[in-house]
Amino acid sequence: MRTCVIFNPAARGNQARHFRHWLAGVTTECSLKPTAGAGDARRLATAAVTENFELIIAAGGDGTVNEVLNGIGDAPDGFNRARLGVLPLGTVNVFAKELKIPAPIPAAWKMLQRGRELKIDLPRVDFSAHGKKERRYFVQLAGAGLDARAIELVSWPLKQKTGPLAYVVAGFQALAERQPRLTVRAGEQAVSGELILIGNGKLYGGRFEIFPAADYTNGLLDACIFPRVNLGTLLRCAPGFLLRQRLLEKFVRRLRAEQFELTSETPTAFELDGEWVGHLPATFSIEPKKLRVVIP
Repeated sequence: MRTCVIFNPAARGNQARHFRHWLAGVTTECSLKPTAGAGDARRLATAAVTENFELIIAAGGDGTVNEVLNGIGDAPDGFNRARLGVLPLGTVNVFAKELKIPAPIPAAWKMLQRGRELKIDLPRVDFSAHGKKERRYFVQLAGAGLDARAIELVSWPLKQKTGPLAYVVAGFQALAERQPRLTVRAGEQAVSGELILIGNGKLYGGRFEIFPAADYTNGLLDACIFPRVNLGTLLRCAPGFLLRQRLLEKFVRRLRAEQFELTSETPTAFELDGEWVGHLPATFSIEPKKLRVVIP
């Protein structure tokens, strides 16, 4: 199987250093495509499809996976022509955790060479940016409100030093601001809140099951709506959430549908797979079993 690995040679941290050392031993088994800047992973993935690579591996975190995913989608018939693989090198690696991809790179590599293919649902979002219609795919989750605002505020030098703690710091910064009022609509149903999360898989932020009933292959998206987001809500939710790694249902409302429309009363950002993307309004929908991924 023709394989290419898309990776950031400038990435920092122990995982990245181990990866660069390990790469020397596998250069005969794959083609390496290093990135040089933001957006490169997407461009390189598109090129890899046109060059007839059958397995395109994103070596990085959830943001890298998202870029590679969209690059495959940019190529004509890309999702039928190539499979997506993941080598987890990021800060959180939510998608890799849910697929149970091994964290050690040599073990993950062996899995990618011997693993099986699974067709999973592929979510997408349609929105406008600078007067132009845009479409982006995502694989794990999307969020609007506090979650996306925190990503906007993340200090990248702090993230390189402390990893996930940088998101906690940014979260408290976002929590101190006035929260926007958001509405999610699914057919005749409409629910409002200050934070809306949309999941394709179960996990959010690591091993926390925000969407316990979600399924990659059911053709549906799950929405989790927090009516209020403030310090009081956080203090009431946090103990049970941290102990059980699941939300107490009394604090949220849920919807499940093939399509959601998100709107806001004020300009509000949204994120995909942990990366800031744009502003509401936006329409989130799903293409059943469109994405081919390699799993253990």
